[in-house]
Amino acid sequence: MSLFWRIFALNAMVLGTATALLLWAPVTVSVPVLLTEAVILVAGLAVMLVANAALLRIGLSPLGRLTKLMTTVDLLRPGQRLPVHGRGEVEDLIRTFNAMLERLEHERATSSARVLLAQEGERRRIAQELHDEVGQSMTAILLSLERAADEADDPLRGELRQVQEITRESLDEVRRLARRLRPGVLDDLGLVSALTSLSTEFATHTGLRVLRRFDADLPSLDQQTELVLYRVAQEALTNAARHAEADRVEVSLRHTDGVVVLAVADDGRGTGVAREGAGIRGMRERALLIGATLEIASQPKAGTEIRLTVPDPREP
Repeated sequence: MSLFWRIFALNAMVLGTATALLLWAPVTVSVPVLLTEAVILVAGLAVMLVANAALLRIGLSPLGRLTKLMTTVDLLRPGQRLPVHGRGEVEDLIRTFNAMLERLEHERATSSARVLLAQEGERRRIAQELHDEVGQSMTAILLSLERAADEADDPLRGELRQVQEITRESLDEVRRLARRLRPGVLDDLGLVSALTSLSTEFATHTGLRVLRRFDADLPSLDQQTELVLYRVAQEALTNAARHAEADRVEVSLRHTDGVVVLAVADDGRGTGVAREGAGIRGMRERALLIGATLEIASQPKAGTEIRLTVPDPREP
């Protein structure tokens, strides 16, 4: 039965019941209408309206659930579906909406994967140019300054030494930017070494105390999964330094119950509600890229924990 005929049938049932009561109930209407008769008619109308409203609410309840899901659905949290209840057009509408969600999630994951892969390619290219072009040019400048300082007289020699030191610091900064754009240690030495280098550099530049807890029996992960784990840890550490007002950050990588879990927890102020900025949404997109789950727990004055759960590739 279509939605139109279902609503028509509900209204017809209410009106038919009212008509039957008027036909067989010992109720008459005088002219002019008496007060008792008016009270009976108004009460009957109220009963009819209440019954009609209740029946319509029951009949249209699937549409209400569908509307609620439509206002809260987030493609970065896949798997949200509406249970299929009802018949006819309502059932078809719910099935169509669930199918649309599945298609949109697939298209979002595919497009995000293309964007992230292109982004990583561009990062790699820029990091290579910084290392090869800018780094080598600045190294040549350093050598020239050193020769000039050796041959110069005071006080010019002191000024050249100062310029040399500024150039050396700039070269170190360029190299640090290149490592952030594309961590070469991740390709050469693996995930644990890359996370160790990342946390050490983070502690040096921010002054925060960083604790590391890495399991020794971690499974072998593919390059894309390791890159996602590294980027999520990098973004989580950056958020902790910028927003958490923390003194200590703990980075852990554990293998348990058939999953690999990366956790970054700080002892900062927390918010009670994890605010979904561009950084967190970027982490969610990266998690979808490898079929992982990202969870964020933030408690007031108790810090924030970001947990990325990756299925063990060895598990069936």
